[in-house]
Amino acid sequence: MAKVVHSMVRVLDEARSTDFYKDAFGLDVADRLDFDGFTLVYLRNDEADFELELTINKGTTDQYELGNGYGHIAFVVDDLEAEHARFEAAGYAPRKLVEFKNEGKLLAKFFFVKDPDGYEIEVMQRFGRYR
Repeated sequence: MAKVVHSMVRVLDEARSTDFYKDAFGLDVADRLDFDGFTLVYLRNDEADFELELTINKGTTDQYELGNGYGHIAFVVDDLEAEHARFEAAGYAPRKLVEFKNEGKLLAKFFFVKDPDGYEIEVMQRFGRYR
């Protein structure tokens, strides 16, 4: 049986990205591997074994083109409204809170925010199937 272990995004500024993910989601650097042309930084917290891998390609200065194929990564939190307010206070410009329903039944509550490189992140209320 397969187990998902990480997802990777390419970032320009290691410190800016690790600071954002630490402040926004409590992710700490679990490992850092430096190579000639790139650096890999693995971020995680005690909530799950899953890691976010940041790839920093040395010498790259132009913003990455995210294209129209990238979706998002999602995090669940215990108090969505409090997190939304915290993100606003931190200057992260979260989008509005949304209630997602199907046939009148609440499936999820969430908001989106972008990381420093423009990647979309969904922040969801811990509820239902999103635990």
